[in-house]
Amino acid sequence: MDAVLDDIAQHWPLYAAIPFIAALIGYVTKRVAIEMMFRPLEWVGIKGTFLGWQGVVPRHGGRMAAVATDLLTANLLDIREVFDRIDSDRIAREIEQPLLRAVDGIARDVLAEYHPRMWERLPPMAQELIVKQLQASSPKLVTQLMDEVRENLDDILDVKHMTVQRLTKDKALLVRLIRETSRPEMAFIARSGIYFGFVLGIAQAIVWALTKEPLVMPIFGAAIGLFTDWLAIKLIFVPREPVRLFNRFTLQGKFQRRRAEVAQQYGELIAREVLTVPNLMDSILRGPRSDRLMAMIKRMVAESIDEQASAAKPLVTVAIGTKRLEEMKQAAAAKAIERLPETIGPAEGYLTRAMDVANMVEERMMRLTPVEYEGLLRPAFRQDEWKLIMVGGVIGLLVGELQVQLMLT
Repeated sequence: MDAVLDDIAQHWPLYAAIPFIAALIGYVTKRVAIEMMFRPLEWVGIKGTFLGWQGVVPRHGGRMAAVATDLLTANLLDIREVFDRIDSDRIAREIEQPLLRAVDGIARDVLAEYHPRMWERLPPMAQELIVKQLQASSPKLVTQLMDEVRENLDDILDVKHMTVQRLTKDKALLVRLIRETSRPEMAFIARSGIYFGFVLGIAQAIVWALTKEPLVMPIFGAAIGLFTDWLAIKLIFVPREPVRLFNRFTLQGKFQRRRAEVAQQYGELIAREVLTVPNLMDSILRGPRSDRLMAMIKRMVAESIDEQASAAKPLVTVAIGTKRLEEMKQAAAAKAIERLPETIGPAEGYLTRAMDVANMVEERMMRLTPVEYEGLLRPAFRQDEWKLIMVGGVIGLLVGELQVQLMLT
């Protein structure tokens, strides 16, 4: 024992450094594990071999996007309720000017294309009268369209498809969605490596002093990397419910404890990046069910034209022809669909406020069970979690071997 104490006294700077190096091992292995979860977005390595890496989240983006979407659509968002918050009359008022311009342009283009002689022969006042009559009926058409969209929302919008496509198409967005909501947890993992590593480093120094066994350092280094990675990930999620210790301390998984903050951040991210007005419009107009909306708009435009021409329909039919009239209706509907995003644009601010997606997601997330809430982040760790822990062990092993060489030198 005296020999051990003499050795410690003689080489105390080396022994004092061991816990700090172990703390560094713990921190570095955690940082590497965190970065390996999110980076790189694309595979980097030797093709055709296992030598390379792609971030866990982007690599399994499709599955993670599906899990996130299932949670969103099943528990956090009622798209029908979102659309019910929209006032059809308010929409008509918000887009009044672009709507009038769109109707003016569509009417003149279609009439000039399908009956140029008749249109050119009309005096300007008569042309204006026809356009004004069509413009006068356009707000009613908008409110009718909004009401029908609301009634047939499930037939028109596939919000699940839209969300999955958005998250898988943009890997950086999926990474940002998970990383932004879990930033404090990631910082906790890195810091925990310092604390756990330091404590294990003290034990490592004691064992080295007693044994002088070269295998002690790499084994302890690997153990520090493996154990601290595993423990840090566990402490993010468990205990799910608060546990009182010694009537003084409360222990709860960090992610569970931050639910209110996470709910707010997640709601804002979903509202800002995923369920935006442009994304919804794009999905409605170009998504897998867009043909149903097209059919709806064509029918409503045709009915509106028939209503406007009802008083002189026999004369219009004779002058233009039944077939030509139907072609005009189809052309008017096609141009209306083409101009729809531009026409709706000025109402984006109102629509965003009215839908209030952020608050809906936040409120519903607060009502999730601990297990359901955990599902928001847990899949990001569960997939290839063992690889992340093993990387921590390998790095710890290598640094431990470096320690041996320094001690022996």
